[in-house]
Amino acid sequence: MKPFYSAVALAAAVGAHASEPAPSVVSDVAYLAAGRTEKLDLYLPAPPADGRLPTVVWIHGGGWTSGDKAEARAKEICGTLAGAGYVAASINYRLGNDAWPQNLLDCKEAVRFLRAHAAEYHVDPDRIAVAGGSAGGHLALMVGFTAGQKEFEPAAGPGVSSAVRCIVDLYGPTDLLVHGQTDEKGEPTPMRKLMAKSLAAFGVTSDEAELLRVASPVEHVAQDIPPVLILHGRADTTVDFSQSEKLDRLLREKGVEHEFVPLDGVGHTFNWETWNNRPLPRDLRPVALAFLAKHLSPGR
Repeated sequence: MKPFYSAVALAAAVGAHASEPAPSVVSDVAYLAAGRTEKLDLYLPAPPADGRLPTVVWIHGGGWTSGDKAEARAKEICGTLAGAGYVAASINYRLGNDAWPQNLLDCKEAVRFLRAHAAEYHVDPDRIAVAGGSAGGHLALMVGFTAGQKEFEPAAGPGVSSAVRCIVDLYGPTDLLVHGQTDEKGEPTPMRKLMAKSLAAFGVTSDEAELLRVASPVEHVAQDIPPVLILHGRADTTVDFSQSEKLDRLLREKGVEHEFVPLDGVGHTFNWETWNNRPLPRDLRPVALAFLAKHLSPGR
């Protein structure tokens, strides 16, 4: 089994597995403490004969208040990953009022769960990535950017790390301090509107709260954070495109290895192939698979 690919045609990336059994899906796996109702779904390729598999944790979006691990986008992305030889885990996590920072801790618990159960699911514990869309993109960035920071780590658990090798961010908010921001017409920006609806998820009543600064990925950019792939549509009316532009600029200033893929004429909530039931101007499957292959390769 060869789960790693160069940036060539998609057929070469996925076709290598055409003769192998279709990936299986194990639904509603308990990964949090007893009494928690949130579960994860595992997309499992055929077990390798010569080792363990690289793994990606997928975090759904929904403004930190809604969404589900079995959404169509999650199925498309996780199915693509499993078809290309990756274990993929789509997770549910704490939502709604006062969800922060438990939602972030849940995401880190998913990474630790997979590492602790590596033998059971044929996971390579040294090759785990995290990915997410929208609010899930924000949480994916925070998982990678705050590894080892005590205030952002679960207090107890299986005694393994929540660190990841790389991050894939689909149009995630990066700077939550958006108070006072208006567009060229004097209207609130899309991010300001989003945060107005989502403040309760962070347990605050004002978008000037210091907590929102600390919860912003841009505040945690450092030279030693994992490589990042950023995918964002320029026509996004939910999370301003400038959110990713700012992250790109800070990553360049710090010398962090990353890729930034802007998509002209594309808005929010796209997957790797389509937006609004139309093909994207660029198929993102080879982009994402090449990025993961590079950063989840053995010995890197």
